[in-house]
Amino acid sequence: MRPIAQLTPDQCRSLAGVVFDIDDTLTDGGQLTDVAYRALWDLAREALPLVAVTGRPLGWCDVLARQWPIAAAVGENGGGWVFRRPPGVAEGYFDAPVVRAQQQQRLRQLQEEACAAIPGLRLASDQRHRRVDLAFDVAEETRLPAEDLDRLLHLIGAAGARALVSSVHAHAYFGAHDKASGVVRAVAEALGRDLDGERSRWLFVGDSGNDAAAFAYFPLSAGVGNVRAHLTRLPVAPAFVADEERGRGFAAIVATVLRQRR
Repeated sequence: MRPIAQLTPDQCRSLAGVVFDIDDTLTDGGQLTDVAYRALWDLAREALPLVAVTGRPLGWCDVLARQWPIAAAVGENGGGWVFRRPPGVAEGYFDAPVVRAQQQQRLRQLQEEACAAIPGLRLASDQRHRRVDLAFDVAEETRLPAEDLDRLLHLIGAAGARALVSSVHAHAYFGAHDKASGVVRAVAEALGRDLDGERSRWLFVGDSGNDAAAFAYFPLSAGVGNVRAHLTRLPVAPAFVADEERGRGFAAIVATVLRQRR
């Protein structure tokens, strides 16, 4: 990883868009700070398409797509997305309705098995807003011991589901999506653009294990400072890294991009 200050003017001037994670990338302690939100608006004023991609629920993405200066919000680690379609918003999903119904049935069974096997295991408090995945709280409102997290990940894998661990949740889902493939589909539907053909001109900013697919997909990527604590879960590290953590790190990355575009 190189310091974010080493981003070149050519890389910044040729940007076609910015994709960013939310938890512990844009937020600090679960809250969106003024410095991070200002940075988001600073990017928007550059007329760059912005895409949020998060492990948070699609129910939240409906609000983000309506109220933030973004083209689309991709939720549940790529399982679906919400985008502006005036006068309101529209939504899309990675899998067809019949497939999602089957997946939900299997997730309910997995939830019962996991909660029975691991005393004290709790669902994420935002689970009621989810439409695709199952999220367990590992470090948001409670802290799951490392040995129990390992056991949970084993149970998820044994059920044939995929597992992703963010800075706050452990996610279980059935399907082939991830943050990268979900963003590709969302950009095609929301913007009519082929991200595969221009991905070298998009910047991704993230921080943790569930950003692994996006760090691998986008050649131009940056991590906020706290990404250093999650490098063991990232087969491909971000190309650049900020010294500052969380929202302040996001603001520092944005400030560098804007300075180098001048």
